[in-house]
This record gives sequence, structure tokens and C-alpha cells, in this order.
Amino acid sequence: MTLTHLTPAAARQAIEAGARLIDIRNADEHARERIPGAINLPLDRLAGLSPDGRPIVFHCKSGMRTVANAAQLAAAAGEAQTAILAGGIDAWRGAGLPTVLDKSQPLEIMRQVQIAAGTLVLTGLGLGLAVAPAFLGLAAFVGAGLVVAGLTGWCGMARLLRRMPWNRGALG
Repeated sequence: MTLTHLTPAAARQAIEAGARLIDIRNADEHARERIPGAINLPLDRLAGLSPDGRPIVFHCKSGMRTVANAAQLAAAAGEAQTAILAGGIDAWRGAGLPTVLDKSQPLEIMRQVQIAAGTLVLTGLGLGLAVAPAFLGLAAFVGAGLVVAGLTGWCGMARLLRRMPWNRGALG
């Protein structure tokens, strides 16, 4: 089954006509910002989707995850009419449609990883140039960790950040 790509305006019309809006982003992303009425069902929990005959509109942040996982989304939806919000929540917001932004929630884990990794690399480079070349090892260590995360899908820094006090309540 081919999934229809809907503009934000068309998606809003479908939702107002009774379609369910399913957010496939991770729980931390959904907690920080969401489209009102969206149901959070991350990709790894799609098996929990119980089709009820109503059309389904799937969305993510930019539309890339929904497009990349279109076959999985269509399979999870069963016989229901299924669509993708083209451009995701970014396009929805860009079209001037409402979102719920909860700034009391921590930044998404992957953004925290990017900030921490960038900070560690810059620190290692700065100390390596200004203090002692051995500090360049910090930048190399972080770079190696990012390569491992990209190749395996396992990110030690993300696991560590999830345990930080500011993330405990938000991520369950």
C-alpha cells in the first residue's frame, strides 16, 4: 500500500474529519512539542496500534522517518486509509498551525547528545592545542563513540544522559 502525502492543511482537514494523528517520534520529542490531539506511538511500539477503521495520519519531526518507514507504517495500519504528514511537525508549525510546546520538558535526548559531544570535542581540541596534545584523545574518544553509535544504533552517551536528573521524570 502506498501512503498518501498530505500537506499540513490537508492533514488538518483529515483530522477534523475524524482521522487519527499518530506521532511516531520518541516519547521525549513528543513531550517537548506535539500537535494537539496527536497520539504518541514510537516506531518500536507500532505493534500496539489497534486499527479502528478510521483513517490514520502519521507524522514525525521532518517527514524523513515516516517516509523511511512507510512500509512498516502501512503494515501497522492494516486496512485503514493511511497518510503521512509531509514535512512532519516542522511543516505543520511552518504553516502556522498550532503545536503544544512544553519548555519545562528537557531537550530531546539526541539534541542533548549533539550538544554534549560537540562540547567534548571542542574541549578536547582546545585543551590539546593549548595545554597538552594528550587532550586530543578526548576528541578522538568522542568521535569513536559517535561512529559506534552510527554503526550499531547503540549510543552510550544517550544512555548516560537518560539517567541524568533533568531527564528522569520526562523519559520514564
